[in-house]
Amino acid sequence: MRGGEKVLAELLRLFPGADVFTLVWKPGSVAPQIETRVKQVSFLQKLPRASAVYRYYLPLFPTAVRSLDLHGYDLILSSSHAVAKGIRVPPSAVHVSYIHTPMRYLWDSSEDYFQFGSGRWWKRVALAAVAPYLRRFDRRSAAGVHFFLANSENVRERIRRIYGAEARVIYPPGDTAFFTPAAIGSGGNAGGGYYLGVSSLEPYKRIDLAVDAFSGGRRKLLVVGRGTLDRKLRKRARPPVEFLGEVSDQALRDLYRYCRALIFPGREDFGLVPVEAQACGRPVVCFGEGGATETVIEGRTGVHFRPQTAEALMAAVERLEAGEWDSAAIRAHSLQFSRQLFHDRMKAFLRAELPGPWDFDEHCDRDAHSPDL
Repeated sequence: MRGGEKVLAELLRLFPGADVFTLVWKPGSVAPQIETRVKQVSFLQKLPRASAVYRYYLPLFPTAVRSLDLHGYDLILSSSHAVAKGIRVPPSAVHVSYIHTPMRYLWDSSEDYFQFGSGRWWKRVALAAVAPYLRRFDRRSAAGVHFFLANSENVRERIRRIYGAEARVIYPPGDTAFFTPAAIGSGGNAGGGYYLGVSSLEPYKRIDLAVDAFSGGRRKLLVVGRGTLDRKLRKRARPPVEFLGEVSDQALRDLYRYCRALIFPGREDFGLVPVEAQACGRPVVCFGEGGATETVIEGRTGVHFRPQTAEALMAAVERLEAGEWDSAAIRAHSLQFSRQLFHDRMKAFLRAELPGPWDFDEHCDRDAHSPDL
């Protein structure tokens, strides 16, 4: 389950009677606790291969989200990294938008998101043609949000810069009750004989840097995840780099517990993966910009690297190996990003800003762990 889906799943636990509205939906692609709550899907669903190539329908996103009918609802929570915040809000409703990022491909990194390259010049031309319209929609739709929530200080600053709006930071929910250190004496506290990368294999995640840094070297790298770059990265990699594909949550927990450190080379808006690794007591080597700088403390729970190159990443690995790392202290740091605190902060926000009565679940923390996908 990706970070945005985990936030949505926890919002649904907080509001057990809530319905889900979405642009496109591929049955079986998200957790059951989300799928069973889908009430309305936009007209994009009827277009050819919409769930597989939805990015190519980007120019239609504003119209699609505005077509969703939310009449009869008093509180609307949008979980947005694209156009969800642009929904048409009924006059009597309150709209709270949890922003994972302002549209990344419009404001920051279209090159990574759309994989521009040789033979794909038409993508650059197409995006350049529609970008002014999409930017206008993105800015104007901010006026329909009554309260902004940001997933990090990094995103709060971007909301201020792009939308001219203020936001409250509520960090996403790390499952620190499930992701825990290895038992004493099992070898986890000392770290194993490998480094670990956990990510969807997409251009902006920059897993290519880790592959290049570790290929042909003496340090082993295990990569968990799949994505559009799967085949390209496997072809590019050399031993001792290995690709594991998707794994169960239980297997992922063990991989975290016994790794030497997590490698996190992308510039993320927040990033739950470093939180999960630290909850298992393992340090993190991360790019020194974006949300990871809020979750990984340089010299205490991990090492930052800059610039964003394979050489700088490997230099950071060498610095990490020269240091000493306290598994208990790393674990303790991760707890400020726990699921319990996410629920507590959301409830506190609702009580302070939106005096109810809102039908949220006071006991939504009773389940220890969300099921595997």
